[in-house]
Amino acid sequence: MRFSAACFNIRAVGRHPPASPSHLLSRATSISFVGLGRMGSEMAFNLFSKRYALGKESSFVVCDAVPEAALAFTTNFQSQFPGSQVRVVNTPEEAVVASRTIVTMLPSSPHVRTVYTESNGVLSALRALPRDQAHETLCIDSTTLDVEVARTVSSEVIESGARMVDAPVSGGVTGAKAGTLSFLVGGTGTAFAQAEPVLALMGKRIIHCGEAGSGLVAKICNNLMLGVQQVVTAEAMLLGQRLGVKADVLADVINSSTGACWSCSVNNPVHGALPEISPPSERDFEGGFATALMLKDMGLASDSARIVGTPLPLGGVAQRIYGEMMKSEPELARKDFSCVYRYLEKLSNK
Repeated sequence: MRFSAACFNIRAVGRHPPASPSHLLSRATSISFVGLGRMGSEMAFNLFSKRYALGKESSFVVCDAVPEAALAFTTNFQSQFPGSQVRVVNTPEEAVVASRTIVTMLPSSPHVRTVYTESNGVLSALRALPRDQAHETLCIDSTTLDVEVARTVSSEVIESGARMVDAPVSGGVTGAKAGTLSFLVGGTGTAFAQAEPVLALMGKRIIHCGEAGSGLVAKICNNLMLGVQQVVTAEAMLLGQRLGVKADVLADVINSSTGACWSCSVNNPVHGALPEISPPSERDFEGGFATALMLKDMGLASDSARIVGTPLPLGGVAQRIYGEMMKSEPELARKDFSCVYRYLEKLSNK
């Protein structure tokens, strides 16, 4: 999914005329969701279905750079919730005009800049709205992106009169579908209080990490650790087997010892190592957290560390391994990042 100026039906909207009482009511009970990729579509489905269960008067708006994705989502949702009000709009600007609450879930920093700051974006709509309507508007961005970009966008949204939180997620597509995501939230206490009930419809843990950008800082640090852990888990599992210990035995030992970590106990990269669980390694590394996304997050950590002068010796090595792996085998970009095990295994056979 890519958002760029060319992706939307760009048109000049100008300053919106005064809203009618009926429009104000519908805007207050409407939620817009921009970005219907693998994560966004599952999050939007949970958000809309649970909100609809709370009040049939609720209405929903979706927007995606790929119109077919938005239409497919709408058709699927309405087939499961007959009578629900879901409509597709062409631009983020229209999504803001239609709803008081806007959730965005986008691939990365450039897409957030496009959706929020370009001429048919969120900010152009907020600046055109009457001040009282802008002040009632809440923007929630769940993209994992550069911290400084997030803080800049948040500052501009707040200057327009609206509120905003950054709310990146942990839990992957599985958590998005199950509604068990963790949201790591950055923003003012007031904005967090306004966002929390919305986020609770999509996740189980909502953690206020501090001011704008803090949620992203927490997410990037977590994924920095995760990326390193997955590499060393692959190394240990490969070494142990080469030295004669069965994968399931080795995993059992590590998972009950001081080396225990999520990468070994839940996302173990060896087929058959976790008989009671079905990690991506049981499905040819399909259905997990894409290696390309892990590399992106490692890059965000490296960029942030460079700015504040924090050394990342292990993070840097892990980032290089993921990069070399994708360069060597481009098809691994979409596989779960635990496929680093397969890459190291091939290296050891050379």
